[in-house]
Amino acid sequence: MEIKNVSVIGAGTMGSGIATVSLISGYDVNLIDISMEFLEKAKSNIEKNLQKSVSKGVITEEAYSNALNRLQLTTDYSVVKDSQLVIEAIVENLDIKKKLFTQLSEHAVEDAIIASNTSALKITDIANLYKNPENVIGMHFFNPPVIMKLVELIKTELTSEKVFDLSKEFILTLKKEPVEVKESPGFVVNRILVPMINEAAMIYEEGVASAEDIDKAMKLGANHPIGPLALADMIGIDVCLAIMETLQRDFNSDKYTPAKILNQMVEEGNLGKKSGKGFYDYSRPKVNA
Repeated sequence: MEIKNVSVIGAGTMGSGIATVSLISGYDVNLIDISMEFLEKAKSNIEKNLQKSVSKGVITEEAYSNALNRLQLTTDYSVVKDSQLVIEAIVENLDIKKKLFTQLSEHAVEDAIIASNTSALKITDIANLYKNPENVIGMHFFNPPVIMKLVELIKTELTSEKVFDLSKEFILTLKKEPVEVKESPGFVVNRILVPMINEAAMIYEEGVASAEDIDKAMKLGANHPIGPLALADMIGIDVCLAIMETLQRDFNSDKYTPAKILNQMVEEGNLGKKSGKGFYDYSRPKVNA
């Protein structure tokens, strides 16, 4: 099977980014979401990302126009019937994902690869709701997908070798670096990274240091390119909280108890960059965190 058409479900930051890199690499892309308002906003972001690629010499103006011509925006999930690869990039909620995978069973072709961009949820829990669980794989891109090189490929016990190999080939065509990961909560990166962010949030919550100084300490003391709290704002506070809750539930360990301030920020709608405020206020001049 040759992958020519990719359906990306979810037009948020991750979905629009995955759509962008797929378009740049020459694939036809169906971008699917529940409303045209979300889709038009995503198209604007895709256009900006493609234009940046033109300015950097990654693609030509002609390639930019061709890429936009290969993008279809739709609220109709039945278009996945045209795709050899379907990538789910919706909200990090297991019940919602399960509902989607049940729906995909009705529309996707028999040999289509069905990939989930989940940050930490068990792929098997999702795959069991799909008609062909051997075709399901975790394909975890990192934010922002246009820049970040890593993609974690997560195999379940049911994922076929053919599906894994084709998924790896696809990732390589995007000029990304795949790593093979056995199914485990949080996979590799988020199991290490998000508890560190959680600890930084606790330090902030306890008043040990300001957000700026916590981030400066990790940048200068641990040689991190970005501080943990600024990174939390980039990832999304809601996503960080969801990952910690998944780790706590699946490992049944207090070690992964989410910082109280993460719950508070989500309740207040302070989700980071995407909401305009998180640990930093993005309505103010840019912070160097």
